[in-house]
Amino acid sequence: MPILPTPHGDKLNALLENEKLPESDRPNILEALTLYKEWLAKLKSVTGGYRKIATDMIEMLNEYKQYIELNVIFDSKNNFLHRQKGQLKLDNTIIEEFLPILLTSALSDILQDYDLDFGPITCFSGIRFESSITTDSIGGGMRVRTKDHDFAISRRLFIQSSYHKDFQSSITKETNIAYIAAECKTNLDKTMFQDVS
Repeated sequence: MPILPTPHGDKLNALLENEKLPESDRPNILEALTLYKEWLAKLKSVTGGYRKIATDMIEMLNEYKQYIELNVIFDSKNNFLHRQKGQLKLDNTIIEEFLPILLTSALSDILQDYDLDFGPITCFSGIRFESSITTDSIGGGMRVRTKDHDFAISRRLFIQSSYHKDFQSSITKETNIAYIAAECKTNLDKTMFQDVS
């Protein structure tokens, strides 16, 4: 399995270092950190076909997410964790960390022979040419638009453009092409759909 980002674990560790965390919540966060490590170990030990992997992992996700939302955030004696839920991103980073583990585990046998990148990455989203009849810009003035993804299975991509078939006076751009991409959000608004294709 490739080395994957740990946004949820990072948030738990950052929360322990947060001066504003009430002392009464500290033991719950320490326990959550222990359970988080156990949850990761369980997820990484799941074997079988992709359906079994998905079923088992989603069951573990639901159990762990419910623990964080109810036992850590909702049952907190102070309202700091609940009030700062949007800022702390403690619960939504669970899914952000889970998706890469699920996809790489379920698809690892299929994808092991390909040169792919796994994890958060910036990928190709569009191309335009800033060119006109009277202006001679190298490679037609090619501009590549990109989009940041919370998680993607992607491959490095090189795009070259020129007015000449032998590619003299060309422009080359390096980007990534996403085959599977995921955005992990708890709140959606219309602006989030603009770059999604």
